Amino acid sequence: MKTDTIAAIATAVSDAGIGIIRVSGEEAVFIVHKIYQNKEKRNVLAQYAANTIHYGFIVTENGDILDEVMVSVMKAPYSYTMEDTVEINCHGGALMMKKILSAVLHAGARMAEPGEFTKRAFLNGRIDLSKAEAVMDIIHAKNEFALKTSVNQLKGSVSEKIKTLRDQILYEIAFIESALDDPEHISLEGYEQKLSDQVFRITEELEKLLLTADDGRILKEGIRTVIVGKPNVGKSSLLNLLMGQDRAIVTDIAGTTRDTLEETIRFGDITLNITDTAGIRDTEDTVEKIGVEKAKKTIKEADLILYVIDSSEALDENDEAILKLIEGKKTIILLNKSDLQEVTDKKAIEGFYASVFDHNSQFIEEKDISLLRISAKEKKGLEALKNLIEEDFLHGKIVSEDELYITNIRHKEAIADALESMHQVKKSLDAHMPEDFYSIDLMSAYASLGRILGVEVGEDLVNKIFAEFCMGK
Repeated sequence: MKTDTIAAIATAVSDAGIGIIRVSGEEAVFIVHKIYQNKEKRNVLAQYAANTIHYGFIVTENGDILDEVMVSVMKAPYSYTMEDTVEINCHGGALMMKKILSAVLHAGARMAEPGEFTKRAFLNGRIDLSKAEAVMDIIHAKNEFALKTSVNQLKGSVSEKIKTLRDQILYEIAFIESALDDPEHISLEGYEQKLSDQVFRITEELEKLLLTADDGRILKEGIRTVIVGKPNVGKSSLLNLLMGQDRAIVTDIAGTTRDTLEETIRFGDITLNITDTAGIRDTEDTVEKIGVEKAKKTIKEADLILYVIDSSEALDENDEAILKLIEGKKTIILLNKSDLQEVTDKKAIEGFYASVFDHNSQFIEEKDISLLRISAKEKKGLEALKNLIEEDFLHGKIVSEDELYITNIRHKEAIADALESMHQVKKSLDAHMPEDFYSIDLMSAYASLGRILGVEVGEDLVNKIFAEFCMGK
């Protein structure tokens, strides 16, 4: 770990009223002392007590005043990084903050790497890796759910749960090892059943956590939503309606949209990451063909399909191709142009589906599919669509803001690995294998969960995680 003194602008580089330059490390106080003067024009920062804030000026080497500031002095271990830290509160504005940062660097500090302050907090033991990642999640939260979940994780919701499970696993490992080392005083008689019960409880807890991961990812990052349909059915009009502005070009010419358009829309606690795609049809147009292929790719990665159908027209072979592409996906069928004479309704769609898949025509009731009538032109049906999406993705899932959700893909993978190890323990128990077999897989589960907290993780992984942070954090 580098122990030199680092500095960076800790607030957005903008025309805000206040900006903060953060300095952390063994020489933090001494470095800022060299460029700070109180109102009597004396360099006295090094004399100030810890956890105090002082009025004064940042000056150049020649003694010229750069800015009027408030300087906070924090001494180790009572700071964010657990190192000596000084924060210079100056006037906002990109030029002023950069000038003061330049003065700090010239006085002896090094420019901080992205996330280095939080990385030092982790390496110095103030926070574990899951809490460090929660800091980044708070900064990038896209909706209320993501923000609440990230704050709870920073407070330790994930850490405490993982630590509890690791303690339970470690107890069993220690008992087995002790019994094997000292069989005269520690008996394993009847232990197989006790361990089996404990393995069942831990496995159940891990499965519950894993079940929250996909919901947590969707609610945190947003629902990957793809608008599909034939050309000229109103896909771009729907996007514009959802956006509340003319984002996509709308004409009566089929095939206007040649590429994907991506936008983010917030519906209360839900974020939709929407992709409007090229109309899916057989075409000889080279550019349009590329757009259709991109549309097919986005469908595979989607959490939700908004399948737009022109209800004033009959279904055809292009709709057949679309139905095959979206088979098995959570879908909302939107019967658009409901202001016109209806030709295609629910019954027609189900009959068409039955002919395509040779399946029971009641597929809308049986599958993860909903149907809604809208008119993008007359701006009708938007509220009903919002309610339907919230019902599909929120109902019965967000019970309490304190409920634990796994929202980090790295955590999900570690829990899945731990769960697999616990399944191996169960298999060994069922086969009545020797006790040291149990210990091997229990230790593997223990290590997998430790990765979430940052226990015994490689330096490359730590560097990769913190490299994704913004500068100054």
